Amino acid sequence: MFDSLTDRFHDVFRKLRGRGKITEENVREVMRDVRTALLEADVHIDVVKKFIADVTQKALGEEIIKTLQPEQVMVKIVHDELIQLMGPVDSRIPWVSGAPTVILMAGLQGSGKTTTCGKLAKFCQARGKKPLLVAADLKRPAAIDQLEVLGQQLGVEVYTERDHQNPVKVCRNGVMTAQKKLLDVVILDTAGRLSIDEDLMKEVANIAGAVSPHQIYLVLDAMTGQDAVTTAKHFNERLELDGVIMTKFDSDTRGGAILSVKSIVQKPIKFIGVGEKLDRLEEFHPDRMASRILGMGDVVSLVEQAQQQVTAEDAAKLEAKMQKGTLSLEDFIAQMDKVMSGRSMKDMLKMIPGVGKLMRDTEMNIDENEIVRMKAIVQSMTPKEKRTPN
Repeated sequence: MFDSLTDRFHDVFRKLRGRGKITEENVREVMRDVRTALLEADVHIDVVKKFIADVTQKALGEEIIKTLQPEQVMVKIVHDELIQLMGPVDSRIPWVSGAPTVILMAGLQGSGKTTTCGKLAKFCQARGKKPLLVAADLKRPAAIDQLEVLGQQLGVEVYTERDHQNPVKVCRNGVMTAQKKLLDVVILDTAGRLSIDEDLMKEVANIAGAVSPHQIYLVLDAMTGQDAVTTAKHFNERLELDGVIMTKFDSDTRGGAILSVKSIVQKPIKFIGVGEKLDRLEEFHPDRMASRILGMGDVVSLVEQAQQQVTAEDAAKLEAKMQKGTLSLEDFIAQMDKVMSGRSMKDMLKMIPGVGKLMRDTEMNIDENEIVRMKAIVQSMTPKEKRTPN
């Protein structure tokens, strides 16, 4: 998502290389370029103004450490301010003891709300919870069918009522069903619209009033830019949101909404959707996101993603094979599929500190088709050839 913004920051900070110290003149020159980069990324103008003012004030008042270069000092200041801009955030869901935790999911059509409900259910499963999905989107054709398909893929029960058009009743009955079956979490998939209107707001407000959800999350499409911030403001005025989930984070978008929504709406981003698969929902960490934006990598998230895909038992078996020298091409392809899990090699390399900068400086080109070609070659081999390639 942040490729363009990362490249602009890289060019801005490169101007400071070789300069002996930070002066007011070169700080203001750099801040003009940073301002342009943020505006091009579709960050809200009020957020940009405050960010530039805060960074400038800290940079001019910074006691420069002699062992650091001006570029490094500015990177640290900008990094810290980006964290402040997007945080603080507690990405944990506050579970309720003795009763199901009710989570209401709201948003416009096309934001990926129903798919995100499935992803959130899988997220809850991974933490030992037993979720119930409630199909309360009675407006969009096939919305109930879509949620049922997601439930089947996850092995999660989906509560539906197809014989009427009262979403309040569906949600209330869904919560009662979860209570009877001693389930831990209820995820309400409410209806959306193509745009904000009074009927939509009234419907979700009535549902919230009827079931008193413990958490209300707004699902926003990161590709909509500042429109996402406007949407969040309208929903928050009627619902009092507990957090935001940004979807389509893996898309080719400028990312202005991620940098704007916390400051403008004063509600944290709790999760980000980073792919189509149901396990591609990540907790939002401002410090890690700031590092990604500045091209500093995010090795912690990379390790966490690998741990989710590769169990300790699998890792031990693989280590034993490597020690014995019996690692086969079958093992290699299987492990690569697990670790990548639908991500591109380019995106994975950028999460390793220093590699993103190296890729920009050397204009390194990662040909994803070569990886596909390599897998095709291996898969065309006989089992014996895969086990003993020599």
